[in-house]
Amino acid sequence: MNLTLPKITSLLLGLLLLINSLSVAQPVTTGQKDIATQRLNQELERIAALAKGQVGICALHLESGKQVSLNLQERFPMASTVKVAIAVQLFTLIEQGKLSLMTMVDLQPSDLHPGSGTLDVLFAKPGVQLSVQNLLELMMVISDNSATDILLRLVGGTQAVQNRLKTLGIQGMSVDRTIIQLIADLEGITLPPSSQWTLGFYAKLDSTTTPETRRAAAARLKIDPRDTSTPDAMVNLLTQIYRGTALKPESRALLLGVMERCRGGAARLKGYLPPNTVIAHKTGSLDGSATDDVGIITLPGDAGHIAIAVFVGDSPMPLAEREQTIAHAARSIYDYFLYQPAVVSNTVK
Repeated sequence: MNLTLPKITSLLLGLLLLINSLSVAQPVTTGQKDIATQRLNQELERIAALAKGQVGICALHLESGKQVSLNLQERFPMASTVKVAIAVQLFTLIEQGKLSLMTMVDLQPSDLHPGSGTLDVLFAKPGVQLSVQNLLELMMVISDNSATDILLRLVGGTQAVQNRLKTLGIQGMSVDRTIIQLIADLEGITLPPSSQWTLGFYAKLDSTTTPETRRAAAARLKIDPRDTSTPDAMVNLLTQIYRGTALKPESRALLLGVMERCRGGAARLKGYLPPNTVIAHKTGSLDGSATDDVGIITLPGDAGHIAIAVFVGDSPMPLAEREQTIAHAARSIYDYFLYQPAVVSNTVK
Protein backbone atom coordinates (compact mmCIF):
# COMPACT_ATOMS: atom_id res chain seq x y z
CA MET A 1 0.00 0.00 0.00
CA ASN A 2 1.50 3.29 -1.15
CA LEU A 3 0.84 6.02 1.49
CA THR A 4 1.53 9.53 0.38
CA LEU A 5 2.05 12.37 2.85
CA PRO A 6 -1.51 13.74 2.37
CA LYS A 7 -2.98 10.28 3.00
CA ILE A 8 -0.90 9.81 6.15
CA THR A 9 -1.95 13.23 7.38
CA SER A 10 -5.61 12.40 6.71
CA LEU A 11 -5.37 9.07 8.55
CA LEU A 12 -3.70 10.67 11.55
CA LEU A 13 -6.34 13.39 11.68
CA GLY A 14 -9.13 10.78 11.57
CA LEU A 15 -7.46 8.78 14.33
CA LEU A 16 -7.15 11.85 16.54
CA LEU A 17 -10.84 12.70 16.00
CA LEU A 18 -11.83 9.13 16.89
CA ILE A 19 -9.76 9.19 20.09
CA ASN A 20 -11.20 12.56 21.01
CA SER A 21 -14.79 11.40 20.45
CA LEU A 22 -14.23 8.32 22.59
CA SER A 23 -12.80 10.50 25.34
CA VAL A 24 -15.80 12.84 25.26
CA ALA A 25 -18.23 9.91 25.38
CA GLN A 26 -16.72 8.42 28.52
CA PRO A 27 -19.36 8.23 31.28
CA VAL A 28 -18.86 9.75 34.70
CA THR A 29 -16.92 7.23 36.74
CA THR A 30 -18.03 5.76 40.04
CA GLY A 31 -15.20 7.62 41.71
CA GLN A 32 -16.42 10.93 40.33
CA LYS A 33 -19.96 10.15 41.51
CA ASP A 34 -18.65 9.31 44.96
CA ILE A 35 -16.82 12.63 45.12
CA ALA A 36 -19.99 14.51 44.17
CA THR A 37 -21.98 12.59 46.78
CA GLN A 38 -19.35 13.23 49.44
CA ARG A 39 -19.42 16.92 48.66
CA LEU A 40 -23.22 16.99 48.91
CA ASN A 41 -23.00 15.14 52.22
CA GLN A 42 -20.56 17.73 53.55
CA GLU A 43 -22.72 20.57 52.28
CA LEU A 44 -25.87 19.17 53.91
CA GLU A 45 -24.06 18.81 57.21
CA ARG A 46 -22.77 22.40 56.92
CA ILE A 47 -26.26 23.69 56.13
CA ALA A 48 -27.84 21.68 58.96
CA ALA A 49 -25.40 23.20 61.44
CA LEU A 50 -26.86 26.64 60.69
CA ALA A 51 -30.07 25.67 62.51
CA LYS A 52 -28.13 24.84 65.70
CA GLY A 53 -30.47 21.91 66.23
CA GLN A 54 -31.33 18.50 64.82
CA VAL A 55 -32.11 18.47 61.10
CA GLY A 56 -33.49 15.53 59.15
CA ILE A 57 -33.33 15.25 55.37
CA CYS A 58 -34.35 12.62 52.86
CA ALA A 59 -34.51 13.14 49.10
CA LEU A 60 -35.25 10.43 46.55
CA HIS A 61 -34.88 10.83 42.80
CA LEU A 62 -38.07 9.08 41.78
CA GLU A 63 -37.01 7.93 38.33
CA SER A 64 -33.64 6.42 39.30
CA GLY A 65 -34.18 5.48 42.94
CA LYS A 66 -31.06 7.38 43.97
CA GLN A 67 -31.36 8.72 47.50
CA VAL A 68 -29.53 11.21 49.71
CA SER A 69 -30.21 11.75 53.38
CA LEU A 70 -29.14 13.11 56.72
CA ASN A 71 -30.40 11.68 60.02
CA LEU A 72 -32.63 9.43 57.95
CA GLN A 73 -34.13 7.42 60.82
CA GLU A 74 -34.38 10.16 63.46
CA ARG A 75 -37.86 11.17 64.64
CA PHE A 76 -39.11 14.73 64.12
CA PRO A 77 -42.44 16.41 64.97
CA MET A 78 -44.56 16.45 61.80
CA ALA A 79 -46.73 19.43 62.72
CA SER A 80 -48.99 20.12 59.71
CA THR A 81 -47.10 17.84 57.33
CA VAL A 82 -49.25 15.08 58.87
CA LYS A 83 -52.04 16.47 56.68
CA VAL A 84 -50.51 14.61 53.73
CA ALA A 85 -51.25 11.31 55.49
CA ILE A 86 -54.78 12.45 56.37
CA ALA A 87 -55.38 13.34 52.71
CA VAL A 88 -54.24 9.87 51.62
CA GLN A 89 -56.77 8.25 53.96
CA LEU A 90 -59.46 10.64 52.70
CA PHE A 91 -58.86 9.74 49.06
CA THR A 92 -58.73 6.04 49.95
CA LEU A 93 -62.27 6.28 51.34
CA ILE A 94 -63.37 8.25 48.27
CA GLU A 95 -61.97 5.51 46.03
CA GLN A 96 -63.92 2.95 48.09
CA GLY A 97 -67.13 4.93 47.58
CA LYS A 98 -67.50 5.71 51.30
CA LEU A 99 -67.07 9.45 50.83
CA SER A 100 -67.23 11.93 47.98
CA LEU A 101 -65.57 15.26 47.35
CA MET A 102 -69.13 16.58 47.04
CA THR A 103 -70.19 15.28 50.48
CA MET A 104 -71.54 18.23 52.47
CA VAL A 105 -70.54 18.70 56.10
CA ASP A 106 -72.36 20.79 58.72
CA LEU A 107 -70.12 23.18 60.66
CA GLN A 108 -70.64 22.91 64.40
CA PRO A 109 -69.48 25.43 67.04
CA SER A 110 -67.24 22.70 68.49
CA ASP A 111 -65.43 22.44 65.15
CA LEU A 112 -63.82 25.90 65.37
CA HIS A 113 -60.26 25.21 66.47
CA PRO A 114 -57.19 27.45 66.88
CA GLY A 115 -55.38 28.19 63.63
CA SER A 116 -58.58 28.66 61.63
CA GLY A 117 -59.09 32.38 61.18
CA THR A 118 -60.46 31.90 57.68
CA LEU A 119 -63.53 30.07 58.99
CA ASP A 120 -64.39 32.36 61.92
CA VAL A 121 -67.14 34.16 60.05
CA LEU A 122 -68.74 30.93 58.81
CA PHE A 123 -68.91 29.40 62.28
CA ALA A 124 -70.87 32.40 63.50
CA LYS A 125 -73.68 31.56 61.06
CA PRO A 126 -75.76 28.50 61.97
CA GLY A 127 -76.57 26.01 59.24
CA VAL A 128 -73.43 26.61 57.15
CA GLN A 129 -72.09 23.61 55.23
CA LEU A 130 -68.85 22.97 53.40
CA SER A 131 -68.07 20.20 50.93
CA VAL A 132 -65.28 17.71 51.49
CA GLN A 133 -63.50 19.32 48.54
CA ASN A 134 -63.73 22.74 50.26
CA LEU A 135 -62.33 21.25 53.45
CA LEU A 136 -59.51 19.52 51.55
CA GLU A 137 -58.50 22.80 49.90
CA LEU A 138 -58.55 24.58 53.26
CA MET A 139 -56.46 21.84 54.89
CA MET A 140 -53.79 21.55 52.21
CA VAL A 141 -53.64 25.04 50.68
CA ILE A 142 -53.85 27.29 53.76
CA SER A 143 -53.33 24.59 56.42
CA ASP A 144 -56.60 25.34 58.20
CA ASN A 145 -56.74 23.40 61.46
CA SER A 146 -60.54 23.30 61.84
CA ALA A 147 -60.91 21.84 58.34
CA THR A 148 -58.21 19.29 59.19
CA ASP A 149 -59.90 18.07 62.35
CA ILE A 150 -63.27 17.85 60.61
CA LEU A 151 -61.73 15.71 57.85
CA LEU A 152 -59.84 13.64 60.40
CA ARG A 153 -63.16 12.84 62.06
CA LEU A 154 -64.74 11.96 58.71
CA VAL A 155 -61.96 9.54 57.75
CA GLY A 156 -62.22 7.60 61.01
CA GLY A 157 -59.76 9.39 63.28
CA THR A 158 -56.06 9.01 63.87
CA GLN A 159 -56.20 5.22 64.16
CA ALA A 160 -57.70 4.93 60.67
CA VAL A 161 -54.86 7.05 59.25
CA GLN A 162 -52.30 4.97 61.13
CA ASN A 163 -53.86 1.76 59.80
CA ARG A 164 -53.63 3.08 56.24
CA LEU A 165 -49.93 3.82 56.72
CA LYS A 166 -49.44 0.30 58.07
CA THR A 167 -51.19 -1.14 55.01
CA LEU A 168 -48.78 0.80 52.81
CA GLY A 169 -45.85 -0.64 54.76
CA ILE A 170 -44.74 2.77 56.06
CA GLN A 171 -42.80 2.53 59.30
CA GLY A 172 -41.48 5.43 61.32
CA MET A 173 -44.55 7.68 61.13
CA SER A 174 -46.98 8.00 64.02
CA VAL A 175 -50.35 9.79 63.81
CA ASP A 176 -51.78 10.10 67.31
CA ARG A 177 -53.67 13.33 68.01
CA THR A 178 -56.08 15.77 66.47
CA ILE A 179 -54.61 19.16 65.67
CA ILE A 180 -56.50 20.84 68.51
CA GLN A 181 -55.12 18.29 70.98
CA LEU A 182 -51.59 18.78 69.65
CA ILE A 183 -51.84 22.56 70.04
CA ALA A 184 -53.39 22.22 73.50
CA ASP A 185 -50.50 19.99 74.57
CA LEU A 186 -48.03 22.53 73.20
CA GLU A 187 -49.66 25.38 75.13
CA GLY A 188 -50.31 23.52 78.36
CA ILE A 189 -54.10 23.50 78.05
CA THR A 190 -56.30 20.70 79.33
CA LEU A 191 -59.26 20.27 77.01
CA PRO A 192 -62.71 19.59 78.48
CA PRO A 193 -64.98 16.93 76.91
CA SER A 194 -65.93 17.85 73.34
CA SER A 195 -69.55 18.25 74.44
CA GLN A 196 -68.43 21.42 76.22
CA TRP A 197 -66.71 22.93 73.19
CA THR A 198 -68.68 26.05 72.42
CA LEU A 199 -67.80 28.92 70.13
CA GLY A 200 -64.74 30.70 71.56
CA PHE A 201 -64.12 28.12 74.30
CA TYR A 202 -60.44 27.63 73.38
CA ALA A 203 -59.60 31.32 73.60
CA LYS A 204 -60.96 31.41 77.14
CA LEU A 205 -58.81 28.44 78.13
CA ASP A 206 -55.78 29.98 76.45
CA SER A 207 -56.18 33.16 78.49
CA THR A 208 -55.70 31.21 81.73
CA THR A 209 -52.24 29.88 80.86
CA THR A 210 -49.02 31.39 82.18
CA PRO A 211 -45.54 31.67 80.62
CA GLU A 212 -44.36 29.01 83.06
CA THR A 213 -47.02 26.47 82.12
CA ARG A 214 -46.37 27.12 78.43
CA ARG A 215 -42.63 26.61 78.81
CA ALA A 216 -43.18 23.37 80.72
CA ALA A 217 -45.63 22.11 78.11
CA ALA A 218 -43.26 22.99 75.24
CA ALA A 219 -40.43 21.14 76.99
CA ARG A 220 -42.61 18.01 77.33
CA LEU A 221 -43.56 18.15 73.67
CA LYS A 222 -39.93 18.17 72.58
CA ILE A 223 -39.46 14.62 73.85
CA ASP A 224 -42.94 13.36 72.97
CA PRO A 225 -42.75 10.54 70.39
CA ARG A 226 -46.34 11.08 69.25
CA ASP A 227 -47.12 12.70 65.92
CA THR A 228 -43.57 12.32 64.67
CA SER A 229 -42.00 10.95 61.52
CA THR A 230 -38.60 9.99 60.23
CA PRO A 231 -37.51 11.67 56.99
CA ASP A 232 -37.44 8.18 55.47
CA ALA A 233 -41.09 7.47 56.32
CA MET A 234 -42.34 10.79 54.94
CA VAL A 235 -40.49 10.32 51.65
CA ASN A 236 -41.82 6.77 51.48
CA LEU A 237 -45.36 8.17 51.68
CA LEU A 238 -44.65 10.86 49.07
CA THR A 239 -43.07 8.27 46.79
CA GLN A 240 -46.07 5.96 47.02
CA ILE A 241 -48.38 8.88 46.23
CA TYR A 242 -46.35 9.79 43.15
CA ARG A 243 -45.88 6.23 41.89
CA GLY A 244 -49.55 5.37 42.31
CA THR A 245 -49.23 2.67 44.95
CA ALA A 246 -50.98 4.73 47.65
CA LEU A 247 -53.72 6.18 45.44
CA LYS A 248 -55.30 5.64 42.05
CA PRO A 249 -54.22 7.95 39.19
CA GLU A 250 -57.21 10.31 39.47
CA SER A 251 -56.81 10.69 43.24
CA ARG A 252 -53.06 11.13 42.84
CA ALA A 253 -53.56 13.91 40.31
CA LEU A 254 -56.10 15.70 42.51
CA LEU A 255 -53.94 15.52 45.63
CA LEU A 256 -50.75 16.67 43.91
CA GLY A 257 -52.70 19.47 42.25
CA VAL A 258 -53.92 20.71 45.63
CA MET A 259 -50.41 20.45 47.07
CA GLU A 260 -49.04 22.54 44.20
CA ARG A 261 -51.32 25.34 45.39
CA CYS A 262 -49.95 25.31 48.94
CA ARG A 263 -49.60 28.98 49.91
CA GLY A 264 -47.15 28.60 52.76
CA GLY A 265 -43.42 28.05 52.75
CA ALA A 266 -42.25 30.56 50.16
CA ALA A 267 -38.95 30.72 52.04
CA ARG A 268 -38.62 26.96 52.63
CA LEU A 269 -38.30 24.34 49.86
CA LYS A 270 -39.18 27.00 47.29
CA GLY A 271 -36.87 29.60 48.81
CA TYR A 272 -33.84 29.28 46.53
CA LEU A 273 -35.24 27.17 43.70
CA PRO A 274 -35.51 28.76 40.24
CA PRO A 275 -38.70 30.77 39.63
CA ASN A 276 -41.66 28.74 38.36
CA THR A 277 -40.27 25.46 39.67
CA VAL A 278 -43.24 23.10 40.06
CA ILE A 279 -43.44 21.75 43.60
CA ALA A 280 -46.31 19.91 45.29
CA HIS A 281 -45.67 20.31 49.00
CA LYS A 282 -46.96 20.78 52.53
CA THR A 283 -45.37 22.84 55.27
CA GLY A 284 -45.52 22.33 59.02
CA SER A 285 -44.69 24.58 61.99
CA LEU A 286 -44.83 24.15 65.74
CA ASP A 287 -43.17 27.17 67.37
CA GLY A 288 -39.44 26.41 67.64
CA SER A 289 -40.04 22.67 67.91
CA ALA A 290 -40.76 22.02 64.23
CA THR A 291 -40.11 23.85 60.99
CA ASP A 292 -40.86 21.45 58.15
CA ASP A 293 -41.51 21.24 54.44
CA VAL A 294 -42.15 18.06 52.45
CA GLY A 295 -43.13 17.49 48.85
CA ILE A 296 -42.26 16.58 45.28
CA ILE A 297 -40.05 18.83 43.17
CA THR A 298 -40.20 18.64 39.37
CA LEU A 299 -36.79 19.10 37.78
CA PRO A 300 -36.58 20.93 34.43
CA GLY A 301 -36.54 19.11 31.11
CA ASP A 302 -36.48 15.35 31.46
CA ALA A 303 -34.35 15.34 34.64
CA GLY A 304 -37.13 13.75 36.70
CA HIS A 305 -38.68 14.39 40.12
CA ILE A 306 -37.48 14.53 43.71
CA ALA A 307 -39.51 13.38 46.72
CA ILE A 308 -38.07 15.39 49.60
CA ALA A 309 -38.62 15.93 53.31
CA VAL A 310 -36.68 18.45 55.37
CA PHE A 311 -37.42 18.58 59.10
CA VAL A 312 -35.84 21.17 61.38
CA GLY A 313 -36.45 20.05 64.95
CA ASP A 314 -35.98 21.97 68.18
CA SER A 315 -33.90 25.05 67.34
CA PRO A 316 -33.09 28.32 69.12
CA MET A 317 -32.66 30.16 65.83
CA PRO A 318 -35.22 32.67 64.48
CA LEU A 319 -37.80 31.37 62.00
CA ALA A 320 -36.01 33.02 59.06
CA GLU A 321 -32.81 31.12 59.86
CA ARG A 322 -34.64 27.81 60.18
CA GLU A 323 -36.41 28.38 56.87
CA GLN A 324 -33.11 29.22 55.18
CA THR A 325 -31.76 25.89 56.37
CA ILE A 326 -34.56 24.18 54.45
CA ALA A 327 -34.11 26.41 51.39
CA HIS A 328 -30.33 25.89 51.19
CA ALA A 329 -30.70 22.12 51.58
CA ALA A 330 -33.39 21.97 48.87
CA ARG A 331 -31.27 23.94 46.41
CA SER A 332 -28.18 21.80 47.01
CA ILE A 333 -30.21 18.63 46.43
CA TYR A 334 -31.94 20.15 43.39
CA ASP A 335 -28.58 20.97 41.77
CA TYR A 336 -27.12 17.59 42.66
CA PHE A 337 -29.88 15.62 40.95
CA LEU A 338 -30.07 18.04 38.03
CA TYR A 339 -26.38 17.87 37.15
CA GLN A 340 -25.31 14.43 38.36
CA PRO A 341 -26.19 11.29 36.36
CA ALA A 342 -28.82 9.51 38.43
CA VAL A 343 -28.47 5.89 37.41
CA VAL A 344 -27.13 4.14 40.49
CA SER A 345 -28.73 4.02 43.94
CA ASN A 346 -26.56 5.77 46.50
CA THR A 347 -27.35 6.97 50.00
CA VAL A 348 -25.67 9.70 52.03
CA LYS A 349 -25.74 8.63 55.66
